[in-house]
Amino acid sequence: MKSLLLALLATAAAVPATAQTAAPVSSATAAAPRTPPKLIVAISVDQFSADLFAQYRNHFTDGMARLLTGAVFPSGYQSHAATETCPGHSTILTGMRPAHTGIIANNWLDQKVGRADKTVYCAEDERAGDDHEHYTPSDLHLKVPTLGDMMKRADPRSRVVAVAGKDRAAIMMGGHTTDQVWFWGGQKFISLAGRQEPAVVTRANAAVGALLAKPQEALPLPGYCKTLSRPIAVGGQTLGTGRFERAAGDAKAFRASPALDGAVFALAAAMIEDMKLGHGPATDLIAVGASATDYVGHSLGTQGSEMCIQMAQLDESIGGFLAELDRTGIDYEVVLTADHGAHDMTERQQQRAMPMEQHVAPETSATTIGAAIGRDLGVAGPVLLGPEGDVYVAESVPAAKRAQVLGEAKKRFLAQPQVAAAFTRDELAATRMATTPPETWTLIERARASFDPERSGDLTVLLRPRVTTIKAPGPGYVETHGSPWDYDRRVPILFWRKGMAGFEQPLSVETVDIAPTLAATIGLPVSGLDGRCLDLDAGAGDTCPAG
Repeated sequence: MKSLLLALLATAAAVPATAQTAAPVSSATAAAPRTPPKLIVAISVDQFSADLFAQYRNHFTDGMARLLTGAVFPSGYQSHAATETCPGHSTILTGMRPAHTGIIANNWLDQKVGRADKTVYCAEDERAGDDHEHYTPSDLHLKVPTLGDMMKRADPRSRVVAVAGKDRAAIMMGGHTTDQVWFWGGQKFISLAGRQEPAVVTRANAAVGALLAKPQEALPLPGYCKTLSRPIAVGGQTLGTGRFERAAGDAKAFRASPALDGAVFALAAAMIEDMKLGHGPATDLIAVGASATDYVGHSLGTQGSEMCIQMAQLDESIGGFLAELDRTGIDYEVVLTADHGAHDMTERQQQRAMPMEQHVAPETSATTIGAAIGRDLGVAGPVLLGPEGDVYVAESVPAAKRAQVLGEAKKRFLAQPQVAAAFTRDELAATRMATTPPETWTLIERARASFDPERSGDLTVLLRPRVTTIKAPGPGYVETHGSPWDYDRRVPILFWRKGMAGFEQPLSVETVDIAPTLAATIGLPVSGLDGRCLDLDAGAGDTCPAG
């Protein structure tokens, strides 16, 4: 939505709309960069799988096309098993896997939390006394520093900003010491408790509010999208041919559309302009979380006209954003990746040569299996608790029965035909972190990378390939992710900077490699991370520190 981006920029940043159409500078003719960039731009496209990237890379003509002239790693990995939004974002700028970031899932259980609902959201402060549905956003649960935190520790003059369509994206990439952190709150951009709204955000919210108040006409359908525009019935809906028409004031439809990304990139560009990021004495960082692809995927799937249009509009939004950065004259470095992958809805997969695709059966739930164990062992009350993947033995289970309950739980989960593996916390704790290429990891190694003894369940249950955790699809939820399989683990990783010689490396790397790679480009020493520095020099040189 380049036109949306430019319109919002003109209002939010008060800069001439005509000034943002500067053509990108060709990296082929520019001198190779020799000094640290003045601004690091870290972009995460939520649910941008390596498969989706491969499907559309030849159709990109704008911002993504420019990034494809840099260092391209098409086989990046979110290597852990719990491939969800919060864990994935926690790896991108920390260089650490969820086992170390503490962000094991979007939600986990804390049976000691002082409220009736024991579910804890990864980006909340449950100490605030709110219920789980109405939480206080917080960086409380992130156990490690981000690159921005490390930069500010090394030089307090560095400024760190995070803008995203989701709070968990902004918080997990921004870290603990952000100068500004803003995320979409349903009707406008909001921040952490106690943060004052700067004028640039006020202007952006006014511009987005005016846009939201108007109906959205159908977006253009690129020619290459026409073959994908086929109706499919799923969850009482007909999907697959949508073009993001929206009634005035429909905030939910706005969120699951390219317009959300347009608003996020517009606010990010306006923040750069307003704060003069990249013009100070130290390198600055802005993290941008483009969340619409995830909302579109969950509610509409990945293989219809909707996702095809979303990819085209995302390309334009990134192009407009980069053109604005060019206009400022900033020497900036970009990395783009994703928090996790995904694959299409079960119903469409079954029609397209994948009849083995399944929805998870109700009998695989912790509630159902726990009830059966309770009856057989004579244990009253709930026996097993937990969201998807992590299963907890209820604290009410007598100590003398807990080991027996856990043993029965593992046995009964493994007896389910849709379950691939079940690991106890003792088994995971005894497993060493993998050091081999991520595509070779065993299931227990993938689960180990998501295991935190303070937060993880007593049992980690992994479903077989092509079994979705959606029991019954419905409005807003027809497709998902979160599995340990490569369609959810694999994501692209792209680095670009004016003057760099591009190359493509098809072998696997990890998202935890991003932080040490960026740190090396600004001369920031880092150590003890799970990731390694990636050499971004296409020739005999090396952008990584020796030793």
